[in-house]
Amino acid sequence: MQSFIRQATEFLPILAQGVWMTIVVTAGSLVLSTLLGLVWALMRVSGIRPLAMTAAAIVNVIRGIPIIVQLFWIYFVLPDLGITLTALQAAIIGLGVAYSAYHSENFRAGIEAVDPGQVEAAQTIGMGWWMTMRRVVLPQAFKIILPPYGNIMVMMLKDSSQASTITVAELAQQGRLIAASTFQNSTVFTLVAMLYLVMCLPLIGLVSWLEKRFGRK
Repeated sequence: MQSFIRQATEFLPILAQGVWMTIVVTAGSLVLSTLLGLVWALMRVSGIRPLAMTAAAIVNVIRGIPIIVQLFWIYFVLPDLGITLTALQAAIIGLGVAYSAYHSENFRAGIEAVDPGQVEAAQTIGMGWWMTMRRVVLPQAFKIILPPYGNIMVMMLKDSSQASTITVAELAQQGRLIAASTFQNSTVFTLVAMLYLVMCLPLIGLVSWLEKRFGRK
């Protein structure tokens, strides 16, 4: 135990740098995936067939390709097309695009759960499609989608470890580097697991609170 504490004291400052990078990747990709997911969802429910079909095709393509392959494509293939990104930029864009498909389905389900009668009533008093969405549908839909949105946040935090495959020095990558140089695998990866758990627990608590707050068990 004393050995574990001594090694933990030595390794934690380095792992803390990985924690910070994990938070940056997760936060950046969360913002991007939320914006893209909302765009895909609005296109799906717009009632304009070409837009709906385009959004459905994009979402299906994204969902059909593993996240790690999307990361490799963005980081290793785009430079051949004249677009060079840093590893951090590629990680945020890759995870953001990948998770936009899940956000899209979540947003669409929330929008379609709103009573159609309220949409008809809004249109009866002269509201256009966008104003109806902004003032009537989306405020109610956001309350419906908040609990699953929290679950997606937890998934994104854990999947940020895939950014290590394109050399982003997030928590898993820092742990791997320390383990490779010290051979203290049990201590290093126990610490990495504990740090992920510490980051996830507040989000899991937030999801539980949202489910209770909005009446979902």
